[in-house]
Formats: sequence, C-alpha cells, structure tokens
Amino acid sequence: MESLLVSFSTVAIAEMGDRTQLLSLMLAAHYRRPWPILAGVLCATLASHLLAGIIGVRLGRFLTPAMLDAVVGVSMIGMALWALTPDALGEDAARVGRASAFLATVVTFFIAEIGDKTQIATVALAAAYSNLTAVVAGTTAGMVLANAPVVFLGKAFSDRLPFKAIHYVASGLFLGLGVVFLVRAVHRAF
Repeated sequence: MESLLVSFSTVAIAEMGDRTQLLSLMLAAHYRRPWPILAGVLCATLASHLLAGIIGVRLGRFLTPAMLDAVVGVSMIGMALWALTPDALGEDAARVGRASAFLATVVTFFIAEIGDKTQIATVALAAAYSNLTAVVAGTTAGMVLANAPVVFLGKAFSDRLPFKAIHYVASGLFLGLGVVFLVRAVHRAF
C-alpha cells in the first residue's frame, strides 16, 4: 500500500505546473472535449509509466534497500530543484493537427513524457519498491488526477493559476520526501 500511495502523491505533486499539465490545458482549449483528452492522458501515461516501471523493477534487483532509498532520495531532491524551473510548451504541442482529441492527446502526451520528471520518478519508485503494479497504478492515477481539473476547467482559468507558487510548493514537498528517503537510507545502511 505504501508503494501505491507514495507513487500516487509523488507524481500528483510532480505534475503541478509541468509541461504535460500545460499540454492538457492547451488540448482542452483547442478541442473543448474533456473526456477524450482525459482518456488520452490515461492511455499515454499508462504506456509511458509501464515502460518506466519495468526498467525500474529490473534496476531494483541489483541494488540494496539502502542504495535504493538513497537513489530515490537524491531523485526527489533533484525533482525539488527541477520543480523550480518553469516548463514551457514544446513545439510538439503546437503541431497538433486535425487528429481526434484522443489520438492527439495520446501521441503528444507520450512524447512529452519521455525523460520527464514523472517518468524518472516512476523508474526510481519501481526500483525502490519492486512492485510494478502498485507503482504504475499510483503514478498513473496521480497523473490523471493532476490533469483532470486542468482538462475540465480548460482555458477559462489558465490565466489565473499561480504557477510560480505551485512550483515552490511542489519543490518543498519533493525536498521533504527526499530528506525522508535519505534518512531512511542512512538508517538501513547502519
């Protein structure tokens, strides 16, 4: 249960103000069809995080529990720093053509997730917990939950969201999680 909850909360926090959340906003404003967009977010995230989780579980077989906690702790602190860097929408999002809202979302979301902090977090969490199902379910649910309000509210509130404050709060939460994992790594090592 811990792996599911930590995975869920880590990705839900990481997604706040992230480029894929901005992508959701752009797709919602463009297509004005929230359900196909949300279904596309779900499918793309599931595929992306499943691949990341498989890599993480395999990596986790070679590391001790203390090493895994240290890797997750350092990753969380890295994500705290990364969260302070605002994301900009990439060229891929601007080139969404006449494809359906669902297909456009699946393709652009999958591409946007490559190397994203939520995908890296999924690798680290799967390595630490060795529970592919719980980690992927948690990270996918966290991603969908973080994007659902943006998709449904769409462009109406895009100019009013305090993205800078969101980045600071996310950074602080990641820093706290990173410290917790590093302390646990030290306790396991000694």
